[in-house]
Order: sequence, then C-alpha cells, then structure tokens
Amino acid sequence: MNKLVGLSALYALGTASLIGGVVLAQSSAAPAKLTAQDLLDIRQLIDGYSHVLDNCTNNGNDYADLYTPDATFGVSSEWGTAKIWFRGREQLRRAGGGTETTCRPRESQGYAYHLTINPVITATQTGARAISTLLTITNDTNNRGDIVHWEGGYEDTFEKTPAGWKFKSRVHVWPEVQWTDRVEDMPARKLEDE
Repeated sequence: MNKLVGLSALYALGTASLIGGVVLAQSSAAPAKLTAQDLLDIRQLIDGYSHVLDNCTNNGNDYADLYTPDATFGVSSEWGTAKIWFRGREQLRRAGGGTETTCRPRESQGYAYHLTINPVITATQTGARAISTLLTITNDTNNRGDIVHWEGGYEDTFEKTPAGWKFKSRVHVWPEVQWTDRVEDMPARKLEDE
C-alpha cells in the first residue's frame, strides 16, 4: 500500500511539473501586454525625440537621456538590418549635438526639422518595438514653398527602465541612401538637390 501511495504521489508530482512547465513555456513565449499608459509613454518618447534632436539642449545630454546607457543608433537602406554608428551614452550625446562644452551651432546641423509619424507599437518579450515614418520639413521657403521630404522611417526597440521607457536601439531606415559604415564618411547633404 505504501508503495502504491508513493507511486501515486510521484505520478501526481510529475504531472503537475509537466503541466507547470507547459504553462511556463507558453507564458514566457508570449510578449507582455502593453498598457494604455505604456503606449502613451512610448508615443511621447517617439514624438519628443524630434524636438530634442532638432533643438540640442543641455549639451546633448537631453538627447542621450532618451536612450538606455548601452543603447545604439544605426542606419540602414533596408528594414531589419543596421550599421551601428553610435553606441553608448557619450556617442549618443555627441550625436544629439553635444561637444566638449556646449551644443554645436544650429547652422552646422542644417535647417531640416524632423517629423516622426504613424508609429506602430507592439509588445515584445523584453519591452516593445515600433516602426514609424520620418518626414523632414525645411525652413527655407523658395518658389516651391517649404519642402516636406520623405526620409524613410525608424525601426525602434524600447526598454522600460525605472526612469520610464527608453530607446534600446533606433535605426534610421532610408532605402534611397547608400549608408557608409561610419558617419564621418557620409557625403554632405544638399537639400536643394532633393
């Protein structure tokens, strides 16, 4: 009888472990749900990015603060790939206009203002991701008026940190551009030719 009770207990324990393992596997495979507040916070991050990029503040630190400390910014001519141009806080700070002591002069960054539109935000197992469209508008009215230019879009991953949602990676995808491996090697843009 003790042997039967022992076998029954072992069988019950094995069955419970199996069911628990299946439930755990199923729950770990499904992405977490994003709350309405998560979606709002991520959208605010996406929308605020353009303002911070176009108006360097706090010597580029406000731009770097949009990212996790180990984040990356890359470029690509196709969705799903990237050439990483900037990695980590200091490189991102400089990408956001920072120098040794202050922001670069606005003229050195050109007069195109960024507009990120139509983000599609989805949950992932580690946070969230989004794709969006990037437009720029130039502040140089000519006989064609102010020029709105399509510049591809962004492919983002996000991480929720104690300080809120941050970019884990951002890739500027623009199929019309043949990106170089390093930002220093890119030829200067001529907006009047675009």
